[in-house]
Amino acid sequence: MGQLVERLAREAGDEVATVLGSREAAFSAEELAEILAGHDAAVDFTVADAVPRHAAACALARVPLVEGTTGWHARLDDVRRSVEREGGALIYGANFSVGVNLFYRVVAHAAELFHGFDYAAFVEEAHHSRKRDAPSGTALRLRDIVAGAYGAEPPVASTRAGHIPGTHRVGFDSAADTVTLTHAARSREGFASGALVAARWIQGRTGVYEFSETLEEILKDLDGGAE
Repeated sequence: MGQLVERLAREAGDEVATVLGSREAAFSAEELAEILAGHDAAVDFTVADAVPRHAAACALARVPLVEGTTGWHARLDDVRRSVEREGGALIYGANFSVGVNLFYRVVAHAAELFHGFDYAAFVEEAHHSRKRDAPSGTALRLRDIVAGAYGAEPPVASTRAGHIPGTHRVGFDSAADTVTLTHAARSREGFASGALVAARWIQGRTGVYEFSETLEEILKDLDGGAE
């Protein structure tokens, strides 16, 4: 994902000033902040354990952070306090694909409809074998969306195999029929391009934002910029 973000950023005419790798994995937040100071934004797709340190480093450096890593949301309150304490900016999401975030809205509406009838809901997801967290952050978000309508969490099934970019299904099953909603990523470009959209949107802002919750405002800003 890091390489993809770097390529798309350069193609868009952005300057990629710094790329951090395994050598910096042992650096403290203060050491990372020294490296990051002066940058317009940072984009992170790494591992869950590193997110609090990366968020703290960006807050110290006053560099807005786009956090695309999943599996760390149990520590969201701690990260939020760290960012807000330093007057930093963070936008995070289980999935930065615009299509997936619109899919969330479709699923929310469908869950409200099917909940009124005798349909049992379920969530399925499949990803490449290198993806560490299971279920995916996107699947957990879909689970929570359905639970909001049903009042109980639906079962979630995960598959890790091969090179699958990412497929998510939400189903509603009855004795008579099954209705399935599916989002299938063809590549990871949608995630990377969405992260760059978020990096541009968060310029000049402070605070902590969730990508799907701010998507409407982000799209509105993009439409305004195109006029």
